Amino acid sequence: MSRRTALLPAGALLLASACGLTSGSPMVDDVEPGSIGRGKPLEGARLTVTSKSFTENLILGAMMGIAFQAAGADVLDRTGIQGSFGAREAVHKGDADGMYEYTGTAWITYQGNSEPIADPRAQWRAVRDADLKSGLTWLSPSALNNTYALAMNQEDFRKYGTKNLSDVAELAQGRPKAVTVCVEGEFANRADGLPGMEKAYGMSLPAGNITQMDTGIIYTQVAEGSCTYGEVFTTDGRIKSMNLAVMADDRKFFPNYNAAPEINSKALKKWPAIAEILDPVTAKLTNAVARELNAKVDVEGEDPHQVALDWMRAEGFVK
Repeated sequence: MSRRTALLPAGALLLASACGLTSGSPMVDDVEPGSIGRGKPLEGARLTVTSKSFTENLILGAMMGIAFQAAGADVLDRTGIQGSFGAREAVHKGDADGMYEYTGTAWITYQGNSEPIADPRAQWRAVRDADLKSGLTWLSPSALNNTYALAMNQEDFRKYGTKNLSDVAELAQGRPKAVTVCVEGEFANRADGLPGMEKAYGMSLPAGNITQMDTGIIYTQVAEGSCTYGEVFTTDGRIKSMNLAVMADDRKFFPNYNAAPEINSKALKKWPAIAEILDPVTAKLTNAVARELNAKVDVEGEDPHQVALDWMRAEGFVK
């Protein structure tokens, strides 16, 4: 599954080669334990956190690092790796100790499966069990599910009244000209994208009803009503800022992309408190939270690390 690209934070790493990380900056947030990290169980630990380069993952990487700091660790910030494989390999090889990864990405992209598992908890268990063999441990997953969806503006929502993809399929059958969609090229051709969705919901959209464009433009075009429906990511902050209505995937076609901490198993064995420190943070992560925090960066222009720190303090995790 493709992911959005965001500006790299100060001190973001540069990947000089496939075998490791070549730069980073110490995290120096003035934080103390709140509801997590009491007793500073990571005192003496030197931990490295990483992330991919898109907004949401930068925020999640910062949350992990801030949590580790509050628990007493010295933390090296190596967030912002371009692409998915580099960040995962950093954790896999021990160049980094942890990151937030997505279950569907691991299951399909890394572990080579073609059929997603419909139940999100079962999907997480399958990913966890497979990765244990490669020295990676998945901690408890969040409800945050950054998967595909179709969305429409409020004017069209009131006009057509569709609430889920079955409604869209019914509309496409009864009023074919009403269902125009804007999608990116990859989604237009992937089995877990538009072709698979049409098959799962019994749709057959005319080629003239489908317009391919860059991801960022889709949100603007949908908001303006240039297309009735647009492909979106369910946790994108622009959904909230543009007040778009997201169609429910009522037949559970799209894969689950729940975010969860992926930790190097050797690091976890040495510092088992990592799990109890991160679990409460992960449990608070939902699509609504992600949309709000992502919008602060993508719409309001705030720094991802600062957004993470403000949220961690507001939730009482750190002081």
